[in-house]
Amino acid sequence: MRVPIEWLGHYVDLSTDLHPVELAERLTMFDLKVEEIDAVGADITGPLVIGHVLSFESEKHTNGKTVRWCQVDVGEDVPRGIVCGADNFAAGDLIVASLPGATLPGGFEIAARKTYGHVSDGMICSTVELGMHGDPGGILVLESRAGAVGDDAIALLGMRADVLDLEVNPDRGYALSMRGIARDAAIALGTAFHDPAAIVVEAVGDSYPARVDDAGACPVFVTRTVSGFDATRSTPRWLARRIELAGMRSISLAVDITNYVMLELGQPIHGYDRAKLQGPIVVRRATAGEKVTTLDDVERVLTTETLLITDDSGPLGLAGVMGGQSTELSATTTDIVIESANFEAALVARTARRFKLPSEASKRFERGVDPALPVYAAQRVAALLVKYGGGSIDAGMTVIGEAAEPVPIVIDDGLPAAVTGIDIDAATAVAALQANGCTVDHRSERLIITPPTWRPDLVDPYDVVEEVLRVVGYDKVPSILPTAPAGRGLTRPQSLHRRISGALASTGLIEVKTFPFAGPSDWDRLGLDADDTRRRQVLLENPLSAQEPGMTTILLAGLLKTLALNIGRGHGDIALFETGSVFLPKVANADAPIPGVRHRPSDEELSALDEALPDQPRHGAWVITGRREPSGWWGEGRNVSWADAVDVVREVARLLDVDIEIQTADMMPWHPGRCAAVLIDGRVIGHAGELHPRVAKNYGLTKRAAIAEIDLDAIVAAASPVVAAPAFSTFPVAKEDIALVVDDTVTASAVTNALRTASDLIESVRLFDLYQGDQLAAGKKSLAFSLRMRAPNRTLDVNELKAVRDAALQAAQDVTGAVLRS
Repeated sequence: MRVPIEWLGHYVDLSTDLHPVELAERLTMFDLKVEEIDAVGADITGPLVIGHVLSFESEKHTNGKTVRWCQVDVGEDVPRGIVCGADNFAAGDLIVASLPGATLPGGFEIAARKTYGHVSDGMICSTVELGMHGDPGGILVLESRAGAVGDDAIALLGMRADVLDLEVNPDRGYALSMRGIARDAAIALGTAFHDPAAIVVEAVGDSYPARVDDAGACPVFVTRTVSGFDATRSTPRWLARRIELAGMRSISLAVDITNYVMLELGQPIHGYDRAKLQGPIVVRRATAGEKVTTLDDVERVLTTETLLITDDSGPLGLAGVMGGQSTELSATTTDIVIESANFEAALVARTARRFKLPSEASKRFERGVDPALPVYAAQRVAALLVKYGGGSIDAGMTVIGEAAEPVPIVIDDGLPAAVTGIDIDAATAVAALQANGCTVDHRSERLIITPPTWRPDLVDPYDVVEEVLRVVGYDKVPSILPTAPAGRGLTRPQSLHRRISGALASTGLIEVKTFPFAGPSDWDRLGLDADDTRRRQVLLENPLSAQEPGMTTILLAGLLKTLALNIGRGHGDIALFETGSVFLPKVANADAPIPGVRHRPSDEELSALDEALPDQPRHGAWVITGRREPSGWWGEGRNVSWADAVDVVREVARLLDVDIEIQTADMMPWHPGRCAAVLIDGRVIGHAGELHPRVAKNYGLTKRAAIAEIDLDAIVAAASPVVAAPAFSTFPVAKEDIALVVDDTVTASAVTNALRTASDLIESVRLFDLYQGDQLAAGKKSLAFSLRMRAPNRTLDVNELKAVRDAALQAAQDVTGAVLRS
């Protein structure tokens, strides 16, 4: 909401020495956040004066252009000669002349220069050249009573103005009006407030006939008629300027007045050309397939959820959003029917979003408009139309419905002090609430508060506390850190999760955090089948993006987008990881109850909330691409392979002393031949390997990528509560290498596990070679292992070593069918 300070000063007493920065700070502390102070016209410098066109000569030049050589009185002894290409002014008119040395908006400097055979000693200005809305080719012609020749035009036209740009919270619809902001400013500054809606409404009988078929969607509907209006009259300069400074465009007198009152009071107004109306105005729901052409010249097909304004000819407009073309005001309009109504907020919001048609009216209705305003707004518009456009106000006013009485809120008079931590007595709370327009009845240590009609957001005790605190001052809230209870610290799972993050960073991975949102397009890019359980999501009520309507079920969805983003910015060798929760719904489309805030939720409500919550295991995921080992003076580097993702999994398991098993698997988005499942006690907790080439193409990746995602909660749960210290022996180690031939479907980890468990004297088993070639039968491969054998209390002799070796070979044969390679 843009708030010209000059306009604001008409409704609240502002001190002449109040700086805009101080006003902005006071409003921001009053919960009306000022985003920017726009010093409009600060770049304009004079001389910019009122000029009087004494005479002119029209000259047609060889290039076909006709210009006027004008003699202009600018309040000096001698008139100035100025060349002008426009022709919408006459001798005797008052205009705005920018003289040499002036600077117009945009840094446009004015100097005397020769053009079309004359030295033009200045410029006759159009509205656009002055930074105002209007005809870019037409000169701004002033009224005869605008001022004296030679007067400063900058002040006359209000070309310099300080405008506050406010960020209005969705629950503060009243702040989308000068009236609402002025009321808050008066409280914040401790000065008087002059309500522009405090006007007397006199009406006898009804005005233009109307009917409301859906009172719930339109609780109040008002019409008033102005007859004999002169639509050819121009908008007063001050009114047009205020509208422009507030961010709207001046269009015509009648439309400008309706927009002015909307900005002033916060009540959207619509005007109809009475001659174009056919029968009474009716507020009703649309029928399926019904159509209306709105003011933006777009034909829209309606649904039964759409609320319409109609007459006997059909739809006239979308209620609370935008009017239609059929009854649009024009230069021939003489009788105007004013519509001032209140529409249900959620209904207007849905209509504006369904048709992608946000408007100034819908922006206000969907935040909540004062239902008591329509009568006063209609009267205000009618009075301005007659004042500046002539004609008369018809005697009657049609009023259908009335504003609902606000629901009282009852609180203990000590609640504001208890919640804020400030010593706020009951009298202070009562005064603060009354300043905000509330009616307060203080009895038996209770406050019975009736909110004003313009505050539909005040519905519970803590809304009331916030209103009291706004007046008392947020800066009065003490900054006190709560004392941590003794004996508390990180839980064991929290500590282990931190250790895992540290271990991942130590392997060269960089931690990132992505948004936990995903959608069908992400599952498609990942190549997930239509029946893949990972497609089942917890959907959000109001997602940030329609393409990501729910919570993610796999961290790789966001991590791969981050990888692609970094590659697109010129990075080549990238290793990223993320730890965070994924969200796995228990029941499809389970709806959680929404408890109130007046009391603690019941055990049944808490149980239902817990039941509706999704499972939220903590996962870890990483992606690595490019060079895993860089080239240098030490030799050639190494590109990333699928094994790098598996090695990081092994490092995490080693850190927590957890035994994991690696098996071949087939799972998207991994390469079908380079995918490993990670198991603990036979249960799959994740996968690691190479990214599927088709998925890599979907993300725009040109190099191979190693990826992994595992359930960190599962690996933390399997970690031993007591980590045994490693045993050391002073006796010598015996080493022996063996090569075993197995089927190519047998995993190296299965053979390793069989060898390691054959004897307690086997200290370690390490795979150091894999061979597949002509020297082996088809479907076979050779795995070479290095065995380290040692006893804790003696040196092993030859016979013991042979027995350990034979036991290892037998165990490998029994488990995997391995035979010693000859």
